[in-house]
Amino acid sequence: MKRRITFFLLGLIGIFLLVTAIISLTVTSRQPSPIASKVQINEKEAVNRFSEAITYKTVSYHDYKQFDYEEFDRFILFLETSYPLVHQKLTLEKINEYGLIYKWTGKHSNKNPIGITGHYDVVPVLEGTESKWEEAPFSGAVVDEKIWGRGTLDDKIGVIGILEAAEYLLEQEFQPSRDVYFMFGFDEEVGGEKGALAIANTLKDRGIEFDFVIDEGGAIVENMVPGVTEPVGVVGISEKGYATVELKIEGSGGHSSQPKERTNIGRIATAISKLEETQFPADLQGPGEDLFEFVAPEMSFFMKYVFANKFLYEPLIEKVLLQQPATSALIRTTIAPTIFQAGEQENALPEIASAKINLRLMPGDTLEEVETFIVDTIDDEEITVSVDGSQATKVSSVDGWEFAAVQQAARNVYNDAIIAPYLMFAGSDAKHYDLVSRNTYRFLPVQISSEDLNRMHGTNEHISVENFVNAVKFYAELMKVVGE
Repeated sequence: MKRRITFFLLGLIGIFLLVTAIISLTVTSRQPSPIASKVQINEKEAVNRFSEAITYKTVSYHDYKQFDYEEFDRFILFLETSYPLVHQKLTLEKINEYGLIYKWTGKHSNKNPIGITGHYDVVPVLEGTESKWEEAPFSGAVVDEKIWGRGTLDDKIGVIGILEAAEYLLEQEFQPSRDVYFMFGFDEEVGGEKGALAIANTLKDRGIEFDFVIDEGGAIVENMVPGVTEPVGVVGISEKGYATVELKIEGSGGHSSQPKERTNIGRIATAISKLEETQFPADLQGPGEDLFEFVAPEMSFFMKYVFANKFLYEPLIEKVLLQQPATSALIRTTIAPTIFQAGEQENALPEIASAKINLRLMPGDTLEEVETFIVDTIDDEEITVSVDGSQATKVSSVDGWEFAAVQQAARNVYNDAIIAPYLMFAGSDAKHYDLVSRNTYRFLPVQISSEDLNRMHGTNEHISVENFVNAVKFYAELMKVVGE
């Protein structure tokens, strides 16, 4: 009898392994076959123009009075003189003087247009760090096949890359199959209210709806996706929400020589500790799940087996993803205490203590649900909780021709890269274009490292000449692929 039971159990295990293995083997690639790009630009001249673009100090500040608008004027004049065909063949409209809309009329204007967008404002160079730059931050220096300066990564490379591509295609007498809009913001780094948001509202008032808009965002990265050895080009299909939580407690202070067992500072600290220990629940769904559906077919057999049978191994997958901040943020709303305020004197207990926590919300999580979770978790009636911010953007499609066009263009330039959707953690102007677009994608067509990511708003921002040229090729390929 025991032998029969053993054989029966072994048979079940065998069937289980066979079925799950078949599921793994039947997973098919979601990558289009690359068609090597034939775009050939004059690299020297393009690099020289990009280098000059970096020299304009188009720095944005939360106080708009601090903008040096003469620099913005000079930059726009530079665009007009550097891209003559663009300014002859396309119509240019200015929104709030410095937001730019270029319209390229296509062969079939009855079709919904596409939008390609970027921003030409940059963040300030932190005072006191200028001497740490290997090349001056607004020099645009080209040294050892690298272009240096603010905006080389974020995001003059997008603006100049788009215009270089358009100028090249116009020289080839190319006309897009549908209308194409280039939309350039000038205040993205401070929220985009007068730039991208005003542009989107203007187009909305005219009844214009895009099939898709593509902005900066994800890039082609290496060694950042578990189980994948090839470079992965991640295309943001949604942005996490952004919220600020304030915890505050008021009560009697007193002399520090006679403290209560639970002080105001201690209670706020305990509340934060509880939140960090508990965390929001993790769930591999939405854009995070889409990411692994696209990359799983390209994994080694073991990893493919696990992800292909997600319905069995999801708890294991989530446990692995939670071990690293970058992958953990893919599957849950994150908690980041950033400001703590209390006390003015070392021998006096503060009467008020407060803390601010930055949250990045998963698609589907509401501000009301977040507040309820925090109140229940800290479980202290004397601490007031206030939540202010925005929820995640809508999730764009990965199953239509729109995402396929982005994939194909990227693969044509980066033949060995896996192009997959993902959830963008940071913010961009793309969220504003949700007002007028069925789909909004976020992708910077360059191959970068984790160190490059740290340099985007930091010291020694630069990009390789090869990456810049590939960005131009991507935008040209995208405009061509959309027509096909």
